[in-house]
Order: sequence, then C-alpha cells, then structure tokens
Amino acid sequence: MVQGIATAALLLFAVGMVAIGLVSKKRASTVEGFVLGGRRVGPWMSAFAYGTTYFSAVIFVGYAGTHGWNIGIASIWIGIGNALIGCLVSWKLLAARTRRMTHVLGARTMPELLEGRYLSKNMKVFSACVIFVFLMPYAASVYKGLGMLFSSVFFPELDPVADAAFMGMSATNLCILIVAVLTAAYLVLGGYSAIALSDFIQGIIMIAGVVILVIAMTMHPKVGGFGNVISELKNIDASLVDITGGGQRSFLLTNILLTSIGVFGLPQMAQKFYAIKDQASVKRATIVSTVFAMIIGCGAYYVGSLSHLVLKGHALEGELLFGSASTDSIIPTMLMDAFSNSVPGMILLAVILLLVLSASMSTLSSVVLTSATAITVDLVFRLKTDEKRQINVTRLFCLLFVACSFVFATFNFAVIVSIMSYSWGVVAGCFIGPYVWGLFSKKITRAGAWAGMLGAILTVAGMTVYNMAWNMSRPFYPTLFASSPRDMTLYEAFSAASKNSPLFGVVAMGVSLALVPLVSLLTQKYKYSKEHTEKVFSDVAA
Repeated sequence: MVQGIATAALLLFAVGMVAIGLVSKKRASTVEGFVLGGRRVGPWMSAFAYGTTYFSAVIFVGYAGTHGWNIGIASIWIGIGNALIGCLVSWKLLAARTRRMTHVLGARTMPELLEGRYLSKNMKVFSACVIFVFLMPYAASVYKGLGMLFSSVFFPELDPVADAAFMGMSATNLCILIVAVLTAAYLVLGGYSAIALSDFIQGIIMIAGVVILVIAMTMHPKVGGFGNVISELKNIDASLVDITGGGQRSFLLTNILLTSIGVFGLPQMAQKFYAIKDQASVKRATIVSTVFAMIIGCGAYYVGSLSHLVLKGHALEGELLFGSASTDSIIPTMLMDAFSNSVPGMILLAVILLLVLSASMSTLSSVVLTSATAITVDLVFRLKTDEKRQINVTRLFCLLFVACSFVFATFNFAVIVSIMSYSWGVVAGCFIGPYVWGLFSKKITRAGAWAGMLGAILTVAGMTVYNMAWNMSRPFYPTLFASSPRDMTLYEAFSAASKNSPLFGVVAMGVSLALVPLVSLLTQKYKYSKEHTEKVFSDVAA
C-alpha cells in the first residue's frame, strides 16, 4: 500500500516536471535563455529558486537527522542562521551588486564574472574546473540522501546498500538512477526557465510538506504534542534542550557558519542574482526567500531534534548509541515508523516524499546547470561556434555531469554530511573572497583573488592530510569491543578526518576572506587601469 500511493504521487510529479521542461523549451533557444532564462525572472520565482537550491535531501536526511540527534533542540539555530545570514544578509549585500556587475560585464557564470572583474582568462579556466570537479560530490551527496530515503520506502525489506533491487543494482542506487534521469529530462529540455518554474512549484510542495511533517511528528504518540517536547527531551538528556548547544557549542557554531556564510561563495546560489529581472524585484525576493528559508530550515532541524523521542525503544536507537548505525538512517526510519501504518499516514508520507524530492531536484538541477555551463560557456565556447551548437553542447554536458555524479553517488562513502561539507567548504572557500571583495572594493587585485582561491583549497587539503596523519599515529580500535589496536587504513583515516570537514570549510572561507584584501594591499602597484575599474563599477552604487 505504501509503495502504491508513493508510486502514484511520484508518477504525477514526474509528468509535471517533464511538462515544465517542454513548456520552457522555447525560452531556451539561446545560450543566455538556457543559462539564465533571458535575465527576466521575477521576484517570487527568483526567491523560490534560491531557497529550493539552498535546501535539498541532505538537510532532511543528513543534517537534520545528524545534528538533531547529536545536538537536540539547539540545532534549530542552524535553520535560523540559514534564513537570517544565508538568505537575508546574502540578498541584501550581494544581489543588487551582482546583478548590476554581471550586466555590465556580460557575465553569465561565476568564471565569466571573475574573468571580467580581474581580467584573467586563466582564472576563468581554473574556476570552471573547480566548479565542475567539486560540485560533483556535492550533487552525489544529494543523490545519496534522496536514494536512502526512497529505498527505505519502496524497498523496506531490503538492505538499501547491500541487497539487489533490480538487475543487480542496490535499492539506493536504483532510486538514485530514477531521480537522475528525471532531473536530466526537464533540465535538458528547458534550461534555467524550467528550473525557475519547477522551483516555484517545488517550493510550494516543500512548504506544505514541512508543515505537515512538523505537525505529524509532534503529534506522534511518543512525543505527545508541542507542550511535551521540552520535558520529554529533558528526561532523556538535559543537554538536548540546552538552547546554547551545551557541549556541542563549537560544533553548532561551525555548522551555522559553514551553511550560512558558505552560500555567499557558492556559484549556483549567486546565479540566482544574475537572472533576476530588475532591481525592484530584489527587495521583494529578499523577503520571500528569508521567510521560505525560516520555514524549511527551522522545520527540518526541529523534526530532527525529535529523533530521540520517536526512536525511543526502536532497534535503531541502540545501534546509534553504540555507534553501529549511521545517523543518515534517522529521518527515513522516523518517517516509516510514523506514517506507514495507516492509509492517511501513507498519503502524508507520499506528500513528505515529494517534499524531499522537490528539495533535491531543485538543488540538483541548479548544481548540474552551474557545473555544465562552467565547462561549456567558460571553456568549450572559447572556440567560436554557432548558437544552436552551443546549446546542444551545453545540454550534452548537463547529461555528462548527471552521469558522473550518479556514478560518484554509488560509491560507498561515509556519512552524507561529510561529503556535502567537503564540497561546500572547498567551493565556497575558493570563491567567497574573490567574489565578495570583488563586488565591494576597487582595490582588489588579480594576485589577491588568486591568493584567496588557492589559499582556500590548500587549507582544506592541508587540514585533511594533517588530520589523517594524526589519526593514523594513534592506537586504533576498529570496534567498540576490540581487545587490541591495529593500524588504521587510509580510507579509515579519511573517514575519521571527514568528521571535521565543516571546520575545514569554515577555516578555508576565513582564509579566503583574509588573503584577498591582504595580498591586494601588498600588490597595489599591479592594480587595474582607471578605465577598467570605472567600467566594472559603473552603476554599482556604494
């Protein structure tokens, strides 16, 4: 019954997404139309496109479950930070300036913006490669999170990783493949216009789904309503209701900074500013995106904080407490436990599945388009070719990126949160300094921008290697009850180091933001001509 209702809902959703792709196909007849929707996207669609790209299956399956279990009610601060910093501050500071500067420079992508701002074709090539390479594991983490949730619904009798569901493919990988095909279909057909329209519809589904999820999980018999949440959590562990995060304060702050400030440097987020149609739309989109993020972010982390209550007495609770299960299993288990025992519950579960699917597909489509255009617009199209061929090549690279990220997602990595954090940290750290400082200061030099980009990447790499070496130098007990230690493998050392990936990302962003102005100050004799500076900052009021 669960599978039947969920399948019907997903088929209807799939038909709708393909229809959107077909309707939007006419608007994707030019490269700018395919990449930016002709720069005519209104405030509501821009705001929903930003919000739905921000939140994916990773926040529900990965972040909300992991941080809700480990931190408790204080994990909601991450959602608040995402709304107030990642949306409100980001739109206020960056949207209008980014829109104006990309218009002046004719930039359609982050690499084109950096090339025009810093007069460096090498920077354009380097940044395009960073985007394509490091957004691939980002997309893979989204696929992974969605695949785990859907496999737990459609193949509950199978181990989602180990057991074959179809033609020797695991249940999770089969679900990932279906999502990959559906995402590729409407994106390749309609480009950015299809993304914007589908994001608007998916955003409405997400809001409805989160409201249903919050109410349903709060009214779960093991929770007993809003009035019982704090007291019941306190009975389990007082630290779960410590609003400051208790012993997890530094970890909580790190994740707030990574997921809130990090969006300032993510190319797929900045792209929403390029496409908005006018300055008046920026103000309205700022309010809409902030409210949207507050609902989705706070709702997701609130549900995650209920995990200790809903899973109380469940077999998974013991496995989590003894470290034998991944926290990625928390949200899927909670959903199946709460909704799979009645027809109304199954219908609600179908809505929530659409919520997670909507969140994931909107993120995936933006990541795929950003990555594919980084290669085609910024590398391939340096060789002159006609418009139709350019669009076809862009579509081809969209398919290639989907295929590569699908293969990446089938690898047996550690937790989803670690994959996302590494990708988020490297990409955000690489671009946040050159992009943000480049919008505001006329004194930023090419050397300063290069220092920020390379410094961030080397920081993440250096901290990872150091952490791995430190882990391998210590006694390693492979299981909780192991009697003697053994040498840690490289993979085990990397998995252990990846738990600190949010910290690596935050430090990388700090390094980028610090190096760009510092190195620019030391290289002022290489600053740009007055004519170039006036062009770049024309109509960009301070």
